[in-house]
Amino acid sequence: MSEAETVVRLRTLADGFAADADHRDVAAALSAAGWTPAGAGDWAIALRSPDGTAAARISPFDPTGPYSAELYRAAAHTRQVPVLFAHRRLAGGGDLQFMEWLTAVPQAEAAAFHRAIAERAAEVAELTRLIAGVHERARAELPWCGPLDTNPSNVMRGGDGRLVVADPFYADGPALYAAAVSDPDDVVARIPERERRFMADIPLAGSGPWKAGEQDALRAGLAAADARAAHGPIHPS
Repeated sequence: MSEAETVVRLRTLADGFAADADHRDVAAALSAAGWTPAGAGDWAIALRSPDGTAAARISPFDPTGPYSAELYRAAAHTRQVPVLFAHRRLAGGGDLQFMEWLTAVPQAEAAAFHRAIAERAAEVAELTRLIAGVHERARAELPWCGPLDTNPSNVMRGGDGRLVVADPFYADGPALYAAAVSDPDDVVARIPERERRFMADIPLAGSGPWKAGEQDALRAGLAAADARAAHGPIHPS
């Protein structure tokens, strides 16, 4: 199947999910269609297509997902980002990306690619310019947007052997989740409920796992803050 045919097929698949589909609905539907587990990180899980050529990145909550998708489209001509077949937001703040299947590279090779980006080397000059532009806008628009992610695991190899950088943007998880515990009213005021409904459902496979009771406590704290916000400020009589 050609890349153009894959784009049509996966865009049709992404558009076919119900408007209120969340990460659980998408994962269940793809699993039933033969997509298989292919790993998990802090923010998302990955499933591999039955033919092995595509991956689905499914996140319950990812504020930076649209910015990564924007970068993949804008920098497609550099061939230094993954081929993005389709992208859509999911109910509750989730994110779905269909992209080409990627494989891991040695850490030293990944570190060298990150270093080239940081140093604005000639071979990645266009990519670096585009990353900086999208990241600047993300930091202006998103509360708790983190710096560029230089994790070596974010540099991978496409099916044709080229190096690509994936997921260069991320929410500042430690600061955001600490705020959700210590000052949930601030989080509620700055991130609409429809965009953080599944904030406590991210896999946290890299820096976790979640401790017993943490997710329930986070949900309860945010729900209480939502209730306070719905009733408005209390004025003394």
